[in-house]
Amino acid sequence: MTILQALILGIVQGLTELLPISSSGHLDILPLLFGWTNSEEFNLAFEGFDVALHFGTLLAIGIFFFKDWIELIKGGFKQVVKKEKTKEGQMFWYIVIATIPGGIIGLLLDKFVGDALKQPIIIALALIIMGIILYFVDKKSKSDVKYENMSFKQTFLIGLSQCLAFIPGVSRSGITMTTGRAMGVERESVAKYSFMLSAPIVLAATILKIKDFVFSIPFFIGVFASFIVGILVIKFLLNYLKKGSFKIFAIYRVIFGIIIIAFCYIK
Repeated sequence: MTILQALILGIVQGLTELLPISSSGHLDILPLLFGWTNSEEFNLAFEGFDVALHFGTLLAIGIFFFKDWIELIKGGFKQVVKKEKTKEGQMFWYIVIATIPGGIIGLLLDKFVGDALKQPIIIALALIIMGIILYFVDKKSKSDVKYENMSFKQTFLIGLSQCLAFIPGVSRSGITMTTGRAMGVERESVAKYSFMLSAPIVLAATILKIKDFVFSIPFFIGVFASFIVGILVIKFLLNYLKKGSFKIFAIYRVIFGIIIIAFCYIK
């Protein structure tokens, strides 16, 4: 893998992991569109590299929400040890509990049927269908629940919905944000919760795949690019969603899905 390839993939990961447009779909499709998959050397280097890129966006979430994580961990500790209930402690355990079923189910599904779903047409259909669902759910849903007021039921169902993210093109942030909006969580709040919720699963995936990492210059460039772009995207999306909707992302998903189908037809 060249430095340029790693840089492009890192930028793409930083953009698409945190926006509801599917990083796995883009990372599977772009090398195909650029013709990189014709190289056996690239294919070998790409094994595990996508997880490394996810680690870059994990760092972005950790750094951007550093104070939030400290308060969550402190609150969770106090709730268990000192029996002191706080909003932060409650949210910490909500995230922990919500991660477990989605993580286990997603891991099992990805292990047994994940590779079979990495077909361009399947990715394209997932992008289009979820884009349409995201648009209508976001348009029709209320926005009366803030991040700090989310209930156990809401956080758990959002976490459970992550299991569908094993389908390339669905998008972890896309499905969690759609589920949250369906339950009336306001846009900025559901985006923040989606970011926080993704951290434990990405960390677990990084630990499981770290043995496959090839620590080279392209590796570090890709991770660094996904980290920097991830920071910028988090800041952008949280500000944008204060007044904007998910419409633009839904439209992009549909357009990109059509482009993939056209590419497959022409090829």
